[in-house]
Amino acid sequence: MNNIHRKRLYYIAIFAVGFSLAAGLILYALKQNINAFLTPSQLLTHALPTDYHLRLGGVVQTGSVVRDKESLGVDFIITDFKKGIPVHYVGVLPDLFREGKGVIAEGSLNAKGVLIASQILAKHDENYMPANVYKALRKNTINNGENKQ
Repeated sequence: MNNIHRKRLYYIAIFAVGFSLAAGLILYALKQNINAFLTPSQLLTHALPTDYHLRLGGVVQTGSVVRDKESLGVDFIITDFKKGIPVHYVGVLPDLFREGKGVIAEGSLNAKGVLIASQILAKHDENYMPANVYKALRKNTINNGENKQ
C-alpha cells in the first residue's frame, strides 16, 4: 500500500467516525422529542420510576372531572375503557377538553400513582374541519342539489 492509498484510508476512517458521532448526537438529542404516548393499560403493565416523564393518552372518563374551587387545579381520570389513571393538573385547560373526549396528558407519576400533569393536550376527532371550509362545502352541496332539480 503506497502513501496515497494510506491517506485515503485515513480520510475515509475519519469521515466514518465523524459521521457516526454526529448521527449519534442527533439521535440522542431527539430522544425526548418523540411524540409517542402510553395508554393507561400500557402504563399499568410497565414499572416506571416516579420521576419518568411521559405522555398518557386516552379519553376523559365521564363524571370524573373535579375542579378546585379556589385555584386552577383540576382532577380527572384518563381511561382507555379498560383501566384508568387519575390525573392532577394545575392550569388553564384547552378549549376542546371535555368528558368523553380524547386527551393527552404530559407529566410524571407520583408515588401514589397519580399523574401530575405539566401540560394537557385535547385531541379532536379525525372528522374535524374548520368552520369556513364546512360552510363552503355545505353551501356547494346545497347549490348542487338545487341545480339538479
